[in-house]
Amino acid sequence: MNIINIEHISKIFGEKKIFDDASFGIQEGDKIGIIGINGTGKTTLLKMVAGVEEPDEGQIICRNGLRLAYLSQNPEFPENATVQSWALSGMPETDWLVQSNLTKLGITEYGARLDELSGGQRRRAALAKVLASEFDVLLLDEPTNHLDEEMIAWLEDYLKEYRGVVLMVTHDRYFLDKVSNRILEISRGKMYSYEANYSRFLELKAQREEMELASERKRQSILRVELEWAKRGCRARSTKQRARLERLEALKNGKAPVQEAAVEMDSVETRMGKKTIELHHVSKRYGDKVLVEDFDYIVLRGQRLGIIGPNGCGKSTLIKMMAGMMQPDSGNIEIGDTIRIGYLAQEEPDMDTDRRVIDYIRDIAEYVTTKDGKISASQLLERFLFTPDMQYTPVSKLSGGEKRRLYLLSVLISGANVLILDEPSNNVDIPTLTILEDYLNSFVGIVITVSHDRYFLDNVVDRIFEFEGNGKLAQYEGGYTDYLEAKKRRTAAAAAPKSAAPEKSGTKSWKQNRPVKLKFTFKEQREFETIDEEIAALEEKIADLDSEMMANATNSMKLSELTAEKEQAEQELEEKMERWVYLNDLAEKIEAQKKE
Repeated sequence: MNIINIEHISKIFGEKKIFDDASFGIQEGDKIGIIGINGTGKTTLLKMVAGVEEPDEGQIICRNGLRLAYLSQNPEFPENATVQSWALSGMPETDWLVQSNLTKLGITEYGARLDELSGGQRRRAALAKVLASEFDVLLLDEPTNHLDEEMIAWLEDYLKEYRGVVLMVTHDRYFLDKVSNRILEISRGKMYSYEANYSRFLELKAQREEMELASERKRQSILRVELEWAKRGCRARSTKQRARLERLEALKNGKAPVQEAAVEMDSVETRMGKKTIELHHVSKRYGDKVLVEDFDYIVLRGQRLGIIGPNGCGKSTLIKMMAGMMQPDSGNIEIGDTIRIGYLAQEEPDMDTDRRVIDYIRDIAEYVTTKDGKISASQLLERFLFTPDMQYTPVSKLSGGEKRRLYLLSVLISGANVLILDEPSNNVDIPTLTILEDYLNSFVGIVITVSHDRYFLDNVVDRIFEFEGNGKLAQYEGGYTDYLEAKKRRTAAAAAPKSAAPEKSGTKSWKQNRPVKLKFTFKEQREFETIDEEIAALEEKIADLDSEMMANATNSMKLSELTAEKEQAEQELEEKMERWVYLNDLAEKIEAQKKE
């Protein structure tokens, strides 16, 4: 039974149509994740359901007596309010729950003024109060932003156990997988509902798009037949013939399915010398709090580092020191002469909101060199989903997510060979995140990222540093899933009772002597599953290029282009084949180890 009905709503901002006669029903027990490209109306939908905004047309009908609780992206607070005066009501029966939530979310100083807290702390305080209120429907806009791994796990458990309705906008794909039982996709003013979590949604969406394309192919086929019939000079006297002409008009007026736009961005190679970023005995404190203590590390060329840990432990401080934006208290950091750093901060820098989008990018680069040659700022913006109309609008007209995407683009095109990213997935939509991951995996330089997005870490990094407290960092190989497994093993080993009989000096236990267990990392497993298809596609591409070269044998200019493209494809195929040999060899060793 529906408790909220969204009926034929339309919404326009300026010249942009956000919703176009869209309908949707929310039922008891639904835990719905809303996804879509930034600017499609995800936050607007939450605001309309919460009653903060109204649709231009249509209506949203809620069941009588329905209680809604809403966490916005940017909560507002009374002037000079403290955590205690704003979050606590003075009623013990509810304040204990608020206090418990505040503690779970890392807010312990109740006397602190809200306007003096960081943006992340203010959002966590707002989340703590919202979750302690009485509600039947919980509306959450990016609830995992600024939460560390432990807080996200706590919120996941809370929402899984909650029996009411949850309607949320989030980019956290693992979070969607664990919490949601329904996905609502917003695309080009329409809503598409899927009875699924995120992983199953990907399969169902692919099926829907294939069905739409099959229907379009059928429409085009029938249209060709009907047009041939019309050309032969039909006589529209009979009822049957008139009906056939009307059907022809309907077929001509039919709309083909619109392919979802996707962010495209090529990695731009910048020369890097032998010396990268070297940290020697680096320490940093704030007052009595030790953030980093005697940290030594040399970043390797092509490395992808993920840095994790609880909020306030020093992650952002560490990468700011690596970027040269902050100095250590002791020790030193050496940065190679050829190193060019692109730094993405957690919060967007102040933008001139009256400035046009295209001018913001032109200030950084009028043209950018990609694998396809030089492209203009306008072409670059189109690849990043900024249509020609949007490019000439002021930055002030962009949504929060669109501003984040624009800022991200400005960092990627800066010509850096080291990308240092502080929470790059905050306020970024899932389609953009997916393409960012592909871009970073093809990026020839160094990537260093602070992130709580577990899915992002699994797809991008090959080594993780975890802040363990007192300024110490522990190193783990692989992505986030690999880190979790390795940490469980370390914890189990530390908790295991030690042998009563001490070992003789210079000897090793049987555990130390046994062979290391072979296994794929998370990224290697995914690569192993898809590499055969990638090789086949490259071989097919080379065969097609051979055919095209034969057809253009007399066109020297075209032949030169095709030859260069074929050489590039052959080089990619050679690299893939070398990788295929390695992965299959490793798979055979793993299988043999299982049989022993």
